[in-house]
Amino acid sequence: MASTRLTADARAQALAALEASVSPSAELDVLVIGGGVTGAGTALDAVTRGLSTAVVEAQDWAQGTSSRSSKLVHGGLRYLQMLDFELVHEALTERDLLLRDLAPHLVRPVPFLYPLEHRVWERAYVGTGIALYDVLATLTPGRRPMPFHRHLSKSQMEAKFPDLAHDAAVGAVQYWDASVDDARLVATLIRTAASYGAHAASRTQVVSLTQGATGAVNGAVVVDLETGKEITVRARSVINATGVWTEETEALAGSEGGLRVLASKGVHLVVPRERIRGNAGLILQTEKSVLFVIPWSRYWIIGTTDTPWDLDPTHPVATSADIDYVLDHANAVLAHPLSREDIIGTYAGLRPLLQPGTKAGTSSAKVSREHTVASPTPGLTVIAGGKLTTYRVMAKDAVDFAIGQRAAALPSITHQIPLTGAVGLRAVQRQARTWGKRFGWSPPLLDHLLHRYGANLTEIVELCDADPSLAVPLEHAPAYLRAEVHYAVSHEGALHLEDVLAHRTRLVYEVPDRGTGAAEEVAALVAPLLGWDASDTERELRSWQARIDAERHAEQAPDDETAEQARLTTPDVAAMQPLRS
Repeated sequence: MASTRLTADARAQALAALEASVSPSAELDVLVIGGGVTGAGTALDAVTRGLSTAVVEAQDWAQGTSSRSSKLVHGGLRYLQMLDFELVHEALTERDLLLRDLAPHLVRPVPFLYPLEHRVWERAYVGTGIALYDVLATLTPGRRPMPFHRHLSKSQMEAKFPDLAHDAAVGAVQYWDASVDDARLVATLIRTAASYGAHAASRTQVVSLTQGATGAVNGAVVVDLETGKEITVRARSVINATGVWTEETEALAGSEGGLRVLASKGVHLVVPRERIRGNAGLILQTEKSVLFVIPWSRYWIIGTTDTPWDLDPTHPVATSADIDYVLDHANAVLAHPLSREDIIGTYAGLRPLLQPGTKAGTSSAKVSREHTVASPTPGLTVIAGGKLTTYRVMAKDAVDFAIGQRAAALPSITHQIPLTGAVGLRAVQRQARTWGKRFGWSPPLLDHLLHRYGANLTEIVELCDADPSLAVPLEHAPAYLRAEVHYAVSHEGALHLEDVLAHRTRLVYEVPDRGTGAAEEVAALVAPLLGWDASDTERELRSWQARIDAERHAEQAPDDETAEQARLTTPDVAAMQPLRS
């Protein structure tokens, strides 16, 4: 499969296709609203069935929930406590499919320890549950990509995780799940969908849903937030995959039916890897949720919380109380407690929790305890709920529902579609040693590049061959090459400095200064690619600094309302741009 470059020009071509869709001969089969993991997966599912497809997102790809998760691809061990075996098996099947076939470069196995406080009954109880977890995974056809669980004595547990407090547990059960850079997964899905012909346009907001003479939804009116231009789009089916914005998007059709989604905020802290000695993750039960201590890249991610959110869903932030909650629960089991000075980043995401039942007048199909597909009005399909791991199943169900009887003749094939970067991975892994010697890249840097790009590392190498100055690390963020910044714009659809620092890289929480030190070098690299002049560059730099200042201020706030006021002191980056033709 040829890799498709997402560029500003490619976005312009996608918008032109949307504009042309008002012609009956160019009408789209499917318009997907929402550029998170569900929307991106839905676009890939639709286009690989042979349907003409477009996907639009009001912000950057994955800017909402899908860049703010726990970074886990997992079966949901806690669902076994609810005896929801079907859901766990479904998630484990998807986990192993991603690991083995679809995205082996992006998704990697991670060992976890479940600490035990009681020597006999708890080991039997937890061990039985985790054994069942393994058994459900073995029911999936194909090679098993994960080791089986094992019981650890106290001394074995301490060898695996030296910084676990000696009195915190009498032993542990080790099991395996997987992790992923969530925003990269979404960007990879979008690129893969585009490679099969989907039209993808970020920073493109749906402002109304159009309806024909019968009242059926037949398209949408969208606004290009980069220029202010309004475009009417025609599509035979519109799929709403907007997560916590589900009800707002449904309302654009003027229908009283639909799905009900409530937002729940989950906060995570990021601390340096060297701050906690451990060779596995931890999973801990709390009185409100599950707390994970997850080894991720060069860091630990610690979270999460689970609190209702009824404010604007655009910019959830961690409050002082959130940070204290996570620190307190992590410190309860750590031999060397963490302080606020150890935290180099925080992030908050909103889970779209599907509420039981649907509103009057809704035609719906309950397809999982975790997600539901519905049609509040003809022509509009809504998918809500679910989790990152099962995005592909959600996408399949949404498209099946949207195209109705045609689904029998056009079944989903995404279980057979590797994502871009997966095909040829093993060959590129072997070639990477030669490139490392040529450019002076260390083994950890090569591993970083292979994990992020897979077989598409060849495109990074091409950039470096053409311009050797791109083969060196960023001065103030040496974990990333200058070529990766270039690639974010030339191949991955970044339109703003924020897109590069927050989503293509994760410098927003990977370095103590949250990317402000690297911002000038990054801006200088992307300015010529995006046609920025000096005033554009200065505007982007001010916008990033304002965002970081606002988020730091919000972290000192005692509650969500005060924190949101602090965060909203800086406008969204697209709203700050001058109108361009």
